[in-house]
Amino acid sequence: MPSIYEKYQLKQVINTSGRMTALGVSTPRPEVVEAVMNGMNHYFEMKDLVNKTGEYIARLLDVEGATVVSCASAGIAQSVAAVLVKDSDWLLENLHSTVIENNEIVLPRGHNVNFGAPVGTMVALGGGKVVEAGYANECSADQLAAAISPRTAAILYIKSHHCVQKSMLSVEQAVVVARKHNVPLIVDAAAEEDLQCYYRSGADLVIYSGAKAIEGPTSGLVVGKTQYVEWVKRQTAGIGRAMKVGKEGILGLTCAIEHYLTAEKESGAQMVEKMTPFIAALNAIDGVSARVVWDSAGRDIARSEIKFNEAVTGIATGELVNALKQGEYAIYFRGYKANEGIIEADVRSVNAQQLDIVARRIADVLNKEKNA
Repeated sequence: MPSIYEKYQLKQVINTSGRMTALGVSTPRPEVVEAVMNGMNHYFEMKDLVNKTGEYIARLLDVEGATVVSCASAGIAQSVAAVLVKDSDWLLENLHSTVIENNEIVLPRGHNVNFGAPVGTMVALGGGKVVEAGYANECSADQLAAAISPRTAAILYIKSHHCVQKSMLSVEQAVVVARKHNVPLIVDAAAEEDLQCYYRSGADLVIYSGAKAIEGPTSGLVVGKTQYVEWVKRQTAGIGRAMKVGKEGILGLTCAIEHYLTAEKESGAQMVEKMTPFIAALNAIDGVSARVVWDSAGRDIARSEIKFNEAVTGIATGELVNALKQGEYAIYFRGYKANEGIIEADVRSVNAQQLDIVARRIADVLNKEKNA
């Protein structure tokens, strides 16, 4: 019987870019796959399933409320809609055809990023209007507060490596501003690993990807204060209908959270140990230097930073990245700094054998370029 790759003529991927949506994010453990299958093969009263699993997750995380959504992006849109619509039946059904004066969502300018789609698009789907606070390279608590007006519906804080890290206020500082001005704080923590810290810091709604750190099926998790979570759940009859999560996603994510809270996680030190031979192999290639770097957003994630001396390699790093996608395996890196001659390899989703293949492919492409 042909494999999936053979049947659909798909290229096999070696994923050294991390848990990225463009590559299918992560590979759930067998128990999660079984929970997904059980969900697909049974019927439920969906409202009851949403409520009961939400209550169960809330108990696991020691939070007031929780609900499963289709993905973290949907979580942003539905959370924005929740703080605008609240209990209004009219707005639930007429969100985008009704003028709402108090629909401004204040966001640090350095957080207004594109994570595969613009943050502003998710806010607009929820009926909100982005108001940027501060500057691209700084946003203090005072600058955040200065952007708040009588039209402000909420503050949105994006906790992500995509965002500017320097001179940005912390979640805790944003909580103080939100409380002082009596507006809710929504934290998008899609790829974050701690499922409790932002809620405990005082955020009203916190959004996670179900498929990234948690390694569940494609899904999202929203936790927070009871009233706000209930308003998010109401969006099932509003914009949430167009981004609904299935029974298999709900049960799969619930199972994944259970295991995530108890399973031993790969530490940054273990990642360093895994990548050490890989780095040594890269440093033996003329024009290439590699070293360990740590996650810019502060997570316990170690990566290999690979720097190319383009005067020696004779090929632009962006061209090299594209060439490495064309072989027997499509090899993907974190290429955010390719214009500077730098890429990063995330080793969480690969094994030592795959890292050997990656190092050999880099050497092969560079040797081919020199001999051309």
